[in-house]
Amino acid sequence: MSQQPQELRAVEWTGDALALIDQTALPHHTRILHVRDVDGLVDAIQRLVVRGAPAIGAAGAYGVALALLQGRREGWSETRVRAEIARVRAARPTAVNLMVCVDRVVERLADGVDAVLAEAVAVQREDIEANRAMGAHGADWLLKKVAVDRPLRILTHCNTGALATAGWGTALGVIRELHARGLLEVVYADETRPLLQGARLTAWELDQEGIPHYVQADGAAAGTILRGDVDAAVVGADRIAANGDTANKVGTVGVALACADAGIPFLVAAPTSTVDLATPSGDAIHIEMRGEAEVLEWGGVRTAPAGSRGHNPAFDVTPGRLVTGLVTEHGVLEVSAGELPADRLA
Repeated sequence: MSQQPQELRAVEWTGDALALIDQTALPHHTRILHVRDVDGLVDAIQRLVVRGAPAIGAAGAYGVALALLQGRREGWSETRVRAEIARVRAARPTAVNLMVCVDRVVERLADGVDAVLAEAVAVQREDIEANRAMGAHGADWLLKKVAVDRPLRILTHCNTGALATAGWGTALGVIRELHARGLLEVVYADETRPLLQGARLTAWELDQEGIPHYVQADGAAAGTILRGDVDAAVVGADRIAANGDTANKVGTVGVALACADAGIPFLVAAPTSTVDLATPSGDAIHIEMRGEAEVLEWGGVRTAPAGSRGHNPAFDVTPGRLVTGLVTEHGVLEVSAGELPADRLA
């Protein structure tokens, strides 16, 4: 694996608070939000101050410590502390990392704040290590799959970089690894409607590192792929079912369908904590529905007729048959060829 510089941290523990890069303010303002209570953390997760399944998981892990510390200050009973932790766990229902990481840290609850914090730190450290590993595995696999004698052209959807994780990135980590090796020509970053995580966040991260890229409308992605302008698509995931069905930011399934038609790889990059073997298929994944205003308004100004209603699923599910590869920290499963998470990651 190539050597890379230290990356930014979307989630950091300061000793008595959780410091979050406010992703609602990017790319124009770099603002840090210091969260010291459960209400603040739940609000930050739901407003997408912190977002991306691994980053939410890390925030949730530290949220257990926040609840303990707040309980000490305010004289909560153990029942109240556990109820507040449950609020953190349920703040966003689709991303399984939040639940997995909270549940892991809760196991140390009886051992006190120091033990809880040590476990949360381990969650964050392990995610960064996993991201580095999957970046290398994913880059190696793509270079074998794409038979071209030149740097690769990659399409990605939503934000999967250091902002969306404990550090480094999942799908964007693969892209960063290709760039570090001098084997990346350009990235096509879908804008990611309705909240523009691709245009605001992915483009910001790519720009910070001097990685050549285009921002394109989500509706342009299929045409870009079918014209032959892309060698592969690399995306992240918020939950992966036992059969390889993958929930990711809405619009992902259209990218997968175009890749299948064009005969190019569609690679999903996610740590094993995103794989939910208790969920048999995508049909069982709860899809978060967000507020209508996100699709009916722009900058607080109504853009749709007063009588229109908004349909705003935050995620969609890509069937496993369309997933050419699933890269985790352990390597790549070729899901569409029958290598299923239920068989290989159990």
